[in-house]
Amino acid sequence: MLRSHDRFRFSPITARPDFSWPDGRRLAIHVSLNLEHFSYGEGLGISWSSGIPHPNTYNWAWREYGNRVGVWRLLDLFDEFKLPISLLLNSEVYDHAPEVVAAFRARGDEVVGHGRTNSEHQNDFDEAGEAKLIADVTAAIARHEGRKPTGWLSPGVNPSSVTPDLLQEAGYRYILDWPMDDQPVWMRTRKGRILSVPYPQEVNDIPMIALHHGTADAFADMMIANFDEMLRQSKKQSLVYGIALHAFIMGQPFRIAALRRAFAHLTKASDATWFATTGAIADHFVAHGPKET
Repeated sequence: MLRSHDRFRFSPITARPDFSWPDGRRLAIHVSLNLEHFSYGEGLGISWSSGIPHPNTYNWAWREYGNRVGVWRLLDLFDEFKLPISLLLNSEVYDHAPEVVAAFRARGDEVVGHGRTNSEHQNDFDEAGEAKLIADVTAAIARHEGRKPTGWLSPGVNPSSVTPDLLQEAGYRYILDWPMDDQPVWMRTRKGRILSVPYPQEVNDIPMIALHHGTADAFADMMIANFDEMLRQSKKQSLVYGIALHAFIMGQPFRIAALRRAFAHLTKASDATWFATTGAIADHFVAHGPKET
């Protein structure tokens, strides 16, 4: 037998109990924006100038463009289409760029835990160190937002083998680290369970543009094609369609028009779709979805 994670059993999507999203809608859509801050000279994160020794100013400044410029362009676009946003937040951004988080707070968007900084991954720590990392992030978000976060995406989407356990024990209700399904999936933890909400590996600007060298129009075409097919498939079963963005990539001026074209297409079928935050999706599934997956 191959080694197993022992978090969930295999379950074909075609053989599950039926459920619907609010008002009988069948396709839930979340737009998740990664807002990150990096330690200067310590690296990590995708690089378009790999091989340059640290301090790699070119790569750090490229990421910082997202906080200083790109995110504001995206905020205008989110307002244009009245999109709720799941803000996947490095808690160090509170000290580094508080104005950015305040802008999302004013919109009523959800803040999701995304580590302290993407300059460190949870696999860098032993269990006690990772537990402290999670506690630090939780406390920072609670202090600034007035409530604890309920969802988490690991920095670099690189959780450790005990991340689900530590999150559940810290009071988190859902996790975004496991892109294995188009529906939420209950995951076992050592003291209970935590919900996995679908987060995209494919409809994600990092792999599509930074790794696979796709164009902005190709990314928009991907968003539209994924939407059209998932809308068709959702007649058989309710689905979750996630879109992952990074401000330093899609906030570049020459990519904005393509993203606007995609959002214009996605928002046309409002009678069959539900744009929601990842937390709202998790809450509805807990209340109305299958109790076992």
